[in-house]
Amino acid sequence: MATTEHPPPSRLRSWMLEGLSDMGKGGGHVGPHAEPEPPHRGQPWYRVMCLTGVDYFSTLGYQPGIAALAAGLLSPVATIVLVLVTLAGALPVYRRVAEESPHGEGSIAMLERLLSFWQGKLFVLTLLGFAATDFLITITLSAADASTHLVENPHLTGTLHNQQMLITLVLVALLGAVFLKGFLEAVGVAVALVGLYLALNVVVVVVGLWHVLTAGHVVADWSSALTAEHGNIFAMVGVALLVFPKLALGLSGFETGVAVMPHVKGDPGDSEERPTGRIRDTKKLLTTAALIMSVFLIATSFITTLLIPEKDFESGGPANGRALAYLAHEYLGGVFGTVYDVSTIAILWFAGASAMAGLLNLMPRYLPRYGMAPHWARAVRPMVIVFTLIGFLVTWIFDADVDAQGGAYATGVLVLISSAAIAVTIAARKAGQRGWTIGFAVISAVFLYVTVANVIERPDGVKIGACFIAGIILVSLLSRLARAFELRVTSVTLDPMAERFIRDIASRKIRFIANEPDQRDQAEYREKIEQIRADNDIPGEDFVFVEVTVLDPSEFEASLTVRGEVLHGRYRVLTLESSSIPNALAALLLHVRDLTGCIPHMYFEWTEGSPFHNFLRFFLFGQGEVAPVTREVLREAEPDRARRPRVHTG
Repeated sequence: MATTEHPPPSRLRSWMLEGLSDMGKGGGHVGPHAEPEPPHRGQPWYRVMCLTGVDYFSTLGYQPGIAALAAGLLSPVATIVLVLVTLAGALPVYRRVAEESPHGEGSIAMLERLLSFWQGKLFVLTLLGFAATDFLITITLSAADASTHLVENPHLTGTLHNQQMLITLVLVALLGAVFLKGFLEAVGVAVALVGLYLALNVVVVVVGLWHVLTAGHVVADWSSALTAEHGNIFAMVGVALLVFPKLALGLSGFETGVAVMPHVKGDPGDSEERPTGRIRDTKKLLTTAALIMSVFLIATSFITTLLIPEKDFESGGPANGRALAYLAHEYLGGVFGTVYDVSTIAILWFAGASAMAGLLNLMPRYLPRYGMAPHWARAVRPMVIVFTLIGFLVTWIFDADVDAQGGAYATGVLVLISSAAIAVTIAARKAGQRGWTIGFAVISAVFLYVTVANVIERPDGVKIGACFIAGIILVSLLSRLARAFELRVTSVTLDPMAERFIRDIASRKIRFIANEPDQRDQAEYREKIEQIRADNDIPGEDFVFVEVTVLDPSEFEASLTVRGEVLHGRYRVLTLESSSIPNALAALLLHVRDLTGCIPHMYFEWTEGSPFHNFLRFFLFGQGEVAPVTREVLREAEPDRARRPRVHTG
């Protein structure tokens, strides 16, 4: 490929573009949550569980309050429904995702493999929009709930009253500042945070259950009120199913669970193609996390519903967004309550860090490969600034309100889980597993119902998701348009026959003819040579034909393999397969120039039709007006006119 001298970049530009992944710490890996451990030197699964646990377990900070607002006295019953869906639905789905995608790509990569061409790219971009919704709302919602714990602390409420918006923005800004400095997630920090937070929650749950059991009238009053409000158990279950979509936040964390797979230590005999030990231990990770969370969800919804007055859950109430912290202060005193607040703030903030790391590693996995991101999108720091600014905007739109963001968060979570359920259903069907196919299809139907119900109930979630999708698609297409004339070929390889053709013709003037293959009979090549000679007024027949077959024009970058063949005993033909004809031809010309030290010439004929229509054909289908586009690709790749391969059109 051509090399071009550029002036040295400024120090600020060098700092901003330092590294293309992994929080600016070098290495080309683009994977979830920083650079994975070297092969077979990962972490034990229970430690990696804490890495996903900062996202999953931290929802205890706000889930009981949201459940109480959504279901009222029915909150424990509705939470049991949530747990059943978690253990019988989401858990089997993601255990299968771990099998099918053991390198942390998740369900999006599974679905990407099923679709090609532009529909596949647009589908992935749509899922990326919902993933962005999930991760970005995780950042803003977690920061908002952390600020709620800070503002409502009895020792600080007088000083920080009405400052929740400012505190939330500061927390989001601090998160961005950490990533600008350079952030590598430490499993040890996650283990400490999760261990402390769960231990404090055990204390709160035990004390809460003790108060419920020792004050017998509490259970009796709740049971009487529940029966009076809903009648029999069947009516309760029916209502619980109806309000279940509002509780979907308790399903978060599964996508992160498979994203951290590269960190899980497998067996010594694991291979990259089939890391059996890593898959087995990731399944343990997912199962253990789901069981722990299920126990906490049921216990916390029970004690918060029975011990906290219903009005205190409402917006502005002391238990809004901090139900367990309310109980910690109420029954264990200000000192313990403050320690609980600090641990909650820490794990919620770290959940935001986990989400930011997920964003920074998810987008570069797809967008640059599609040509749908500018070059600087491969660097961490510019993307941190973009995501931080979006976080500010989302916080301002939702007024740093935890309840208001629940719909958008649940929508992102549910769409990802639904897509995962559909992906594993298709995988089971392709594997001929009829039982699993039926089971996963039922699970998919359940999650699709919950997703649709959530969208109908809280359309703000899908509106925010649609904004992210529209933004990603618009920016992606504009970026692809701006980068259309890049070389887009990562390497060029010649087979022995192609090398022989190039070596032979290099002793004379190197002349290629761009030919669109049709019948490939003798008359086609003879007539093409005669046309080129007449159009350009050149003698002889010392030409080599070049023919490009377009495979998937939606792909952006690819390597190029050039094969040589002799047709009809006299015509030398180089055949290539690429996503774009002009870019492949330009890459071949530059490679031949660098290989031989001679300037090659390529001859075209003009394409009939509207220039605009032909450009659209090139942009969407890799064809169109080949000659001028090839020249433009060469002009961008080689600014020195003296060294630029020549393009002739007659």
